[in-house]
Amino acid sequence: MDLFGIHVPSAAPVFLAFLAVHVGAALVAVVSGAGAALIRRKGRGRHSGFGQVYLVALCVVFVTATCMAVMRWRQDYHLFVIGAVSVACAAIGWWARRRRWPGDGVHITGMGGSYVAMLTAFYVDNGKQLPVWDRLPTLAYWLLPAVVGVPLIWRAVRRAASA
Repeated sequence: MDLFGIHVPSAAPVFLAFLAVHVGAALVAVVSGAGAALIRRKGRGRHSGFGQVYLVALCVVFVTATCMAVMRWRQDYHLFVIGAVSVACAAIGWWARRRRWPGDGVHITGMGGSYVAMLTAFYVDNGKQLPVWDRLPTLAYWLLPAVVGVPLIWRAVRRAASA
């Protein structure tokens, strides 16, 4: 089934319901995660507000992705694994902040790694249907989010350590 020019692997109503919630939550996670990362002044306030929205949206994305992966396990189990990595990274980043671990490195690395994993899942699942991405080899869907994200995370960790 095609929906707005994007192939949807199942027309089952339950799958489509999960997909609708999944896409909405994913959009919220992408925007709020970027918002938390781009706010100059970290700490309480807008940064933590965006971060809380990101965590909730990411959890919804993971739950809906898990449900859809269970429905098509042989085709989508890898998306479940990437989602689990994303949620685990976010949990570590959240836990580091919550427990007031010294420094910001674990928090930044956990949350940044979570965002990279989330984008990796998106591109692995949808890259072949996206303009420009459809011309790249499949391996690029797996690697490009990390190639862009890891240096940015490293830079943020180094900046936080020197502040």
